[in-house]
Amino acid sequence: MVLLLTEKDLKKVLDMKEVIDLMEKAFSAFVKGETEVPLRPIINIKKYRGTMLYMPAYVEPLNSLAVKIVSVYPDNIVKHKLPTIYATIQLNNPETGEPLAFMDGSYITALRTGAATGLATKYLSRKDSKVLGVIGAGKQAFTQVWAVKEVREIETVLVYDVVKDKAEELAEKINERFRIEGRSVETAEKAVEPSDVLIVATTSVKPVLKGEWIKPGTHVNSIGWMGKDARELDTETVKKSKVFVDSKEAVLAESGDIIIPIKEGAITEGHVYAELGEVVTGLKKGRVSRDEVTLWKSVGLAVQDAVTAKHAYTKSLQEGVGKHFPL
Repeated sequence: MVLLLTEKDLKKVLDMKEVIDLMEKAFSAFVKGETEVPLRPIINIKKYRGTMLYMPAYVEPLNSLAVKIVSVYPDNIVKHKLPTIYATIQLNNPETGEPLAFMDGSYITALRTGAATGLATKYLSRKDSKVLGVIGAGKQAFTQVWAVKEVREIETVLVYDVVKDKAEELAEKINERFRIEGRSVETAEKAVEPSDVLIVATTSVKPVLKGEWIKPGTHVNSIGWMGKDARELDTETVKKSKVFVDSKEAVLAESGDIIIPIKEGAITEGHVYAELGEVVTGLKKGRVSRDEVTLWKSVGLAVQDAVTAKHAYTKSLQEGVGKHFPL
């Protein structure tokens, strides 16, 4: 029997603080070589401007084995009134290969991506950070804010999106959920300039963040990913930042935010200072001064999905959540 878990089920059993702790364990295992994570195959469906990603992973310390299939279709919202991202996850028993669960992957993707940002913000931002700026008010944005709120005493959140209604909706949700000031702003620049921590979560193929807007001491979280030929950060942002990534191999192969500045000759591969797992395990230092600008550039690792899926499965069995079905 396989356990089926919907988004509604996952919301019952997954907690942001727990997932942030899971991310710490996952990134630690990754950098210690205790995982099997092949570089994800990517299929580009050029006719429809879509991308399919296949993300398998085994995390030995947490006994997690899973594969996620995720689609990224940036035109969905405008053309079809559908989400940009769809995802499903299959969890298997590492001992036997038996399928254990099939679950919604979109919510897990949003939650674990937010949790990784929370972990990065915990290690890389100033501890007295109060103002959070958000560029991009899509599905990822709320869990990003939620995670940062778990690790820093944020007082104000400034939200910008090219669709003003989405920015206003997110700001209102922040007000209601966290009882802090959430406010939409008219331009990306107005979201950036006062902020101590930034979240850039877009599907843009051209930079939406300019380095000249960023004040000293800011920590930037960039999670937008549109392939190696597109980017949401300009070259100046990357050049002026101390850069941390989830996987150097993956970022240097997939992320236009880093690849394009390298091709321009503005930086070298050595500009990528560390993987987050190296900071978590103490192999490298994170922030070392109040004035340095730090950048967390994430393309996402399958280990994040595997450990979160295993945790969701275990809690669902304990709490009687989900439905079993035969294959």
